Amino acid sequence: MSNTYQIYLISDSTGETLDRVFLAIKAQFKNIEYDVKSYFFTRTNNQIIKIIEEAEKNPNAIILYTIVDSSLAKFLGNKSDEKKIPCFSVLGNLILNFSKLLNQKASHKPSGQHELNEEYYERIEAIQFTMAHDDGNLVQDINKADLVLLGVSRTSKTPTSIYLANRGLKTLNIPLVNENSIPETLKTNPKLSCVVGLTTEPERLADIRKNRMNTLKETENTSYTDIKKIEKEIMEAKKTFVKYKWPIIDVTRKSVEETAASIIKIHEIFKNNDR
Repeated sequence: MSNTYQIYLISDSTGETLDRVFLAIKAQFKNIEYDVKSYFFTRTNNQIIKIIEEAEKNPNAIILYTIVDSSLAKFLGNKSDEKKIPCFSVLGNLILNFSKLLNQKASHKPSGQHELNEEYYERIEAIQFTMAHDDGNLVQDINKADLVLLGVSRTSKTPTSIYLANRGLKTLNIPLVNENSIPETLKTNPKLSCVVGLTTEPERLADIRKNRMNTLKETENTSYTDIKKIEKEIMEAKKTFVKYKWPIIDVTRKSVEETAASIIKIHEIFKNNDR
């Protein structure tokens, strides 16, 4: 039997939740190949029938779905059973269990998480703020930021900031060349905002910077990739973080999502202490 599985991701919305769940599942099983077909905004029986007809052609087909319309979900389940295609709901039991626990009926409204409510507009505002305050821009707005990320060049400040913005946190990031890179307002009041220092292993940083220089076809700035200078940069950055009692996260072996999760915890503690 082939180890290549055809995964059908079916959602009645954007499929964002389904994508994330499948990535988490896939990470648990090594040495297995997947081909993925995505069907988003699936909201009719006819759409379901066409997908089942397609999946039926593949003996290694597996269906994962997030469909909040109970009648449509049931239709998909029945059709899959008829064709003996493995089919799994990602949200079904969870919604049902929450409904029982909260003693309230679920709305079963597709794209409910994308409603244009206050939370949505706050997230858009956070993204706009973060993009405008990337790479040390508009540092005078530090008091308006939920988070300030500090770190030497290429320590994932920008991608982490964007991820945090998508979680609704206004994030400002500053490249740390030396202590003079830090705005005076922050040095005189280190708790003005929630500040997190990002660091990494020198060898890893040297590799990242070399790749960056190769991409840009840059050969002159050798100090940027010099391991001894990088070691000094990182050491000085850590001293600065310790001096101002800012928490430090080593991003060497962390994904952006893992780094962001740690930062969010730090931010929650900061908020609670600030009350």
